[in-house]
Amino acid sequence: MKGEYFSVDGMNFDFLAFNIIGFVYYALFNIAFYFIPEIQRQYYAIFPHGINPVRLNDVVFAVHAMAVSFITLFQCFIYKRGKQRISLTGYILVGVSFAIALITSVLCFTSLISWLLFVLCLSYQKLILTIIKYVPQLYQNYKRRSTVGWSIEQIILDFVGGVASILQMIVLAYNHDDWVHIFGDFTKFGLGLISLLFDIGFIYQHYVLYRPLRSDNPDPSIMLPKL
Repeated sequence: MKGEYFSVDGMNFDFLAFNIIGFVYYALFNIAFYFIPEIQRQYYAIFPHGINPVRLNDVVFAVHAMAVSFITLFQCFIYKRGKQRISLTGYILVGVSFAIALITSVLCFTSLISWLLFVLCLSYQKLILTIIKYVPQLYQNYKRRSTVGWSIEQIILDFVGGVASILQMIVLAYNHDDWVHIFGDFTKFGLGLISLLFDIGFIYQHYVLYRPLRSDNPDPSIMLPKL
């Protein structure tokens, strides 16, 4: 949609910043859990009868979402963005997040905490950032009384993904009789629930409160010509 309108005016940059950082953390968490034997060993020491809570599709999802977030960032540099900027609060929260990641990484490399705890800290930061990131976009839609310049498609896909993610965890837990599995990757379960709640809010804004009309686009010149 951004490519069609040549504009990111409807995108909240705090949302984008939190999204990028969160998915970088989540990609690192899933890659580490899926590919690094030492982290798996530490996990099984806590849950000896459990299964690895991270599957290949989790790794692919996290890496793909991270890549798409960076593509969106690139669009912010080349398309019209109006007066959009990252807010002071956004900069502070990003700084705090980086500080926590840096401190826990130092503690990990000095063997004061385990690698498992380090990647879990990254995943919990992703969970917190997900809770925070949706609020600025919801508020911006409310303030503008419009969702033009912002893609509802990503929300619909996010909603479907959230439902599928929760169902996958329930099916795996049932098949392996391992309900602790859900809490072994609490971030994945939490992300699914949080996404569903906020996605419902976005869908309500887009299709009910601020239903888009053909006349909503304030600048027809930024539309691509129809072939």
